[in-house]
Amino acid sequence: MKILDIKAMSGPNYWSANRHKLIVMLLDLEDMEQKPTDKIPGFLERLSAFMPTLYEHRCSEGIPGGFFQRVQEGTWMGHVIEHIALELQTLAGMDTGFGRTRQTKDPGVYYVVFSYQEAKAGVYTAKAAVNIARALINNEPYDIGTDIQNLREIREDERLGPSTGAIVDEAMKRKIPYIRLNRHSLVQLGYGVNQCRIQATVASTTSSIAVEIACDKEETKNLLEASQIPVPCGRIIYNEEDLKNVIDSIGYPLVTKPVNGNHGKGATTNIRTWEDAVIGLNAAKVYCRAVVCEKFITGFDFRVLVINYKFVAAALRTPAAVIGDGVHTIQQLIDIVNSDPRRGYGHEKMLTAIKVDGFTMDMLAKKEFTLDTVLKDKEELWLKPTANLSTGGTATDVTDFVHPTNVFMCERIARIIGLNICGIDIMAADLTKPLSDNGGVVLEVNAAPGFRMHLDPTDGLPRNVAEPVIDMLYPPGSSARIPIIAISGTNGKTTTTRLIAHIVKQLGYKVGFTTTDGVYIQNQLMMKGDCTGPVSAEFVLRDPTVNYAVLECARGGILRAGLGFHNCDVAVVTNVAEDHMGLGGIDTIDKLAKVKAVAAHTVFPNGYAILNADDDHVYDMHKDLQCKVAYFSLKEHNKRIKRHCDKGGIAAIYENGYVTILKGAWKIRVEKVTNIPLTFSGMAEFNIANVLAAVLATYVQDFKTEDIRLALQTFAPSPAFTPGRMNMFHFHNFSVMIDYAHNTHGLMAVGKFVKTVDASVKVGIIAGVGDRRDEDIISLGAAAASIFDEIIIRQDKNLRGRTEHEIVELMKTGIHNVDLNKKIVVIVKESEAIDYAFRHAVKDSFIVITSDVVPDALEQVKQYKAREDGLKI
Repeated sequence: MKILDIKAMSGPNYWSANRHKLIVMLLDLEDMEQKPTDKIPGFLERLSAFMPTLYEHRCSEGIPGGFFQRVQEGTWMGHVIEHIALELQTLAGMDTGFGRTRQTKDPGVYYVVFSYQEAKAGVYTAKAAVNIARALINNEPYDIGTDIQNLREIREDERLGPSTGAIVDEAMKRKIPYIRLNRHSLVQLGYGVNQCRIQATVASTTSSIAVEIACDKEETKNLLEASQIPVPCGRIIYNEEDLKNVIDSIGYPLVTKPVNGNHGKGATTNIRTWEDAVIGLNAAKVYCRAVVCEKFITGFDFRVLVINYKFVAAALRTPAAVIGDGVHTIQQLIDIVNSDPRRGYGHEKMLTAIKVDGFTMDMLAKKEFTLDTVLKDKEELWLKPTANLSTGGTATDVTDFVHPTNVFMCERIARIIGLNICGIDIMAADLTKPLSDNGGVVLEVNAAPGFRMHLDPTDGLPRNVAEPVIDMLYPPGSSARIPIIAISGTNGKTTTTRLIAHIVKQLGYKVGFTTTDGVYIQNQLMMKGDCTGPVSAEFVLRDPTVNYAVLECARGGILRAGLGFHNCDVAVVTNVAEDHMGLGGIDTIDKLAKVKAVAAHTVFPNGYAILNADDDHVYDMHKDLQCKVAYFSLKEHNKRIKRHCDKGGIAAIYENGYVTILKGAWKIRVEKVTNIPLTFSGMAEFNIANVLAAVLATYVQDFKTEDIRLALQTFAPSPAFTPGRMNMFHFHNFSVMIDYAHNTHGLMAVGKFVKTVDASVKVGIIAGVGDRRDEDIISLGAAAASIFDEIIIRQDKNLRGRTEHEIVELMKTGIHNVDLNKKIVVIVKESEAIDYAFRHAVKDSFIVITSDVVPDALEQVKQYKAREDGLKI
């Protein structure tokens, strides 16, 4: 078996519009194609013994043991690997259950698709699952424990922390989109101008001054003390002399901790000797030059959480500990505690397994214990100096027992420091009484408090503390989204995208849009090149100045990683024609249509899919959609449009020379085609179709027809508005048009316009694309022969797997199939082909350049034009 390719989907994709996190592995079974599982002696027995938990996989049988039944009856190894991959992730604490395996047109080659939680873990799992299957087939030993531990470590390294993850989960429940901005905990909630950011539990609305104050323990203490909040006595020290002075002043026991520390790092508690005090000082100075030295207060460790200046939760925290029984050693007691099914690696479960580290060994040494010491019966031993859950501590929810006076004090503390998400550490006998009555004190204030102890306490009620965070960031009535219009299809996407963006911009919106030419923010080019994939879409949605997104969505990005957004308001599908066939497993027009339909499947239920009623494959997409549908057609009497409008539907048609909207039985004429520059006075029929799609997309967004009309009148086809889309240049003796047409369907559409042009000779500079099928390249040559009097064959910069000779010969075959006597010149380099055409241009000729690199071709033609204009001067 051999892995040919692995891709990680991260958005709506060809395999599922709803399951965004999918691994897509292209697997060649090689000789195993001839060996289904029932033909491999002992395979089921080895598999069930190796991964007995696979018994829970129901498979298509729908019952526990269903998958094993399929293996017994005989199934192919790709299907087995799919289930191994899913179960392997579950065993590593990443429970996920969607999978499917589909054969390609090539014998023995399959797409194995399964869901993941973390992409890096998913890719690792794909490779490991193949290795496991291979070992089981060959009856070889395999260490699955190593894979599980590696996956756990990848998970902990890649996943969002429990606090950030809880906020993101709450946002997703409310259909608020998010974008992870780095590998750590920086996350954007919402899109464009409506975005907010969180980093761990610090929000973009949190005061930076407040964070600085909270990080400075001495400053925090001074502010609280000045506001009559009980705090432990002590001060900042820098050396042993300062330490001695504090001890002389307040005596033992003490606590030392770095001024800007967190998570208990560098903290030493219950110091009772000079030697321990020096050790504590040095431990704190590892993290900060300045050290807090204060009185150690006895009592219980409480954490109070205040969000948006309102008390939301409180927990009693206990450090990791063991209790002796007079029989087991300390290490054995730790192992017994870690055997609790609620404990796991990192944050995978409610509790974290206790790990013996330097802090543990120091605490044992102070008591002259070792890991082999046997504790007395009921003797409690703390193994960590702090009560953090991440080091094995436990938490008990006490929210309902906090005295109103303490609630008021904590809300006041949040205001004093200025923190809208605030964790307050309190040492007290309990919180059921005011601190002033039981001698409790506020130890410190945290600017990024962990939520885990409240979300999933060891004892007591869990509290959804992420909810008030989202309430604060997005109060009722506010929106996290911006409108998104997505454009898909084979041809016309870029022109339609640019026209829609122009219409939207004319209405005063700050538009971000993506095209095959680049990414634009408010008409400023931000990125050059083909920017029609998910990365470019996210670029627009991350931009804090954008309040409207228009996104071109091409086949390649959808197949490579999925869409860069989860939902849109409007999706346009221009057409579906044979292009890129055979790439990415898309070898039929029906499969290509499924790719083009992905964006339409993401439309909100109240949004619209704008479909081409003249295209059978596009029209048929309406059958599976869960949103509203509107159609456009170049045919005034299209029966599909009539049926739709008879039911009260909305459509756009080309009738009597007008772009017209149909709303039920009503006609709303938007503008005469001859007044729309993009249509070249109606001669560019394919651009009329693009106009219909754009008009309909904006009309269903409640744009007024008079505003749409004005925008149509001011959108002129030019290198500025539509680079590489019917860009016209008129010279003294000839005219030139540059267009991106790169497939038969697109070239034939251009050809309809070229036939309306009055010219002595029509010359086409064309190229075949190397990663297309033979028949596609031949078809392109045939199309060119039916359009042009003379043809110059050039080559793209990237031959995409073919030789120049192969492509040229296929093009010639197509041309000669139409006209054996057609004049053909082969000039490989595009710039030289353009030079040749210009030098040999006859009077009143018309030259069409189908360009590979549009900016370069435009610049070359502009230079010719500038030189000619200079001669005139």
